[in-house]
Amino acid sequence: MIWTSLFVCTIASRIESDEMPIKGRVAITGRPGVGKTTLVERLLERIPLSAGGMVTQEIRKCGHRVGFSVLDVASGEEGVLAHIHGRDGPKIGRYTVDLRSLEEIGVAAIRSAIHRRDLVVIDEIAPMELMSTAFVPAVEAALASDRSLLISTHAHVDHPIAHRVRQELTLFRIKLGNRDTVIGEIVQRFQTV
Repeated sequence: MIWTSLFVCTIASRIESDEMPIKGRVAITGRPGVGKTTLVERLLERIPLSAGGMVTQEIRKCGHRVGFSVLDVASGEEGVLAHIHGRDGPKIGRYTVDLRSLEEIGVAAIRSAIHRRDLVVIDEIAPMELMSTAFVPAVEAALASDRSLLISTHAHVDHPIAHRVRQELTLFRIKLGNRDTVIGEIVQRFQTV
């Protein structure tokens, strides 16, 4: 009986002292080219929270993809994440990853958003970003924070941080057929924050 009373009191005190559960934590996953970044950009226009973090975008020249940029959502600062004509850095396929831009713009934007914004955006967890030793700790810090999160992951990335994001956040699997129809459902996840 004493044990039961102690248990009930412990549970009651946890319920009274715990803050509201964190809402608005969404992961988007899908194949390359399915429109994850496009969806993230559309969501940022509709989610009523101050946002920061990073978004990656294709760099195209004459209709051909030649690289990827990394953009600080809050400041607008932009750099080259990877390029076919890059000289220094690790290679992913035909692209050379610019770790300096990734860390000085992308990772810095994630860390800043954790402290200064309501919504932390990470687009995306993929092989290029995972080349940086500073990227995973920044994602882990975002997960450990009390901030709302919008994180996209490459569908086939087999990395512990990608698995963790897919398990801990509300997961939306994006396909060409549902990309435009899930916007409202995802936005609702953030309006109850």
